[in-house]
Amino acid sequence: MEMEYVRLGRSSLLVSRIACGAMGFGSPSWRPWVLSEDRARPVIARALEHGINLFDTCDFYSQGESERVLGRALSDMASREEVVIATKVGLPMGKGPNAQGYSRKHIVEAVEASLRRLGTDYIDLYQTHIWDSATDVEELVEAFDALVRAGKVLYIGAADMPVWQLAKAVYTARLTGRHAFASFQHHYNLLWREDESAAMPFCVAEGVGLLPYSPMARGYLPAGRDGLDRDSVRAGSDEYARLWYGRDEDRDVAAAVTDLAQERGLPPAVIALAWVLNRWPQSSPIVGATSVEHLDEAVGALGVELSADEIARLEAAYRPRLSHEHR
Repeated sequence: MEMEYVRLGRSSLLVSRIACGAMGFGSPSWRPWVLSEDRARPVIARALEHGINLFDTCDFYSQGESERVLGRALSDMASREEVVIATKVGLPMGKGPNAQGYSRKHIVEAVEASLRRLGTDYIDLYQTHIWDSATDVEELVEAFDALVRAGKVLYIGAADMPVWQLAKAVYTARLTGRHAFASFQHHYNLLWREDESAAMPFCVAEGVGLLPYSPMARGYLPAGRDGLDRDSVRAGSDEYARLWYGRDEDRDVAAAVTDLAQERGLPPAVIALAWVLNRWPQSSPIVGATSVEHLDEAVGALGVELSADEIARLEAAYRPRLSHEHR
């Protein structure tokens, strides 16, 4: 399947329709399912072979080792201008109260550390990570703008922030002549659709690119009718999978995915990802692949068209959540 490319929001930057998430690259001592460098490199190589140009990591993943592994691999395998490197800031990276969050101090220190680990002169997309409600949004906007003006960062983005604060940040930047968020990375899949009510329509209306993560619900949907295999290595160390998924409605959605996959002769993971691709054609879902087969399936989903009836079947059992903050 030939790779497709879309603009990142209203920017002119073209990114692959599938993004390669690097949370699974780094050090198995951080999470047992994480690939060491020698095992991660073939996955990164396959992503490049498929035409994937957007690679998303974070300083927090494996406490910096994910950035190191990804940076070395991309330096060896691709020209810098061929790839779009995205990373994130915000979670604790040291001792003391200022080694995390979105103060100007931490942002300036964190971006320099990420540049060193990635082995690059600039970061294509620099994003907030888990949101801190105590953040001074104006300070964040000013600090991110300064990074762009200094040439250390080309584009800026946000992840999982309340839509009213996302809107405040975007409008503050535009009204003050500063660089605004080009993208919004958010939790989105057949089991988690809360951003459909406000965040995603806001992003589409305002030209903010959509980068949905966990499009296959951290392995819950591909696991089949019974949902996540809670005895697996990933599930045993993934506290978020246990926290976010497992309602009766979730099991019913997983069963619908399994049934449709069997009818279409496709893996459940392909159906789950195809739903995201079909519902939001301007998005670039982030796939956290830990094998070349995972990437092959993900790219294969680009060629899967779902009918309106099939989409309705997959969505029928879903029920909104009363509370869905990421903490």
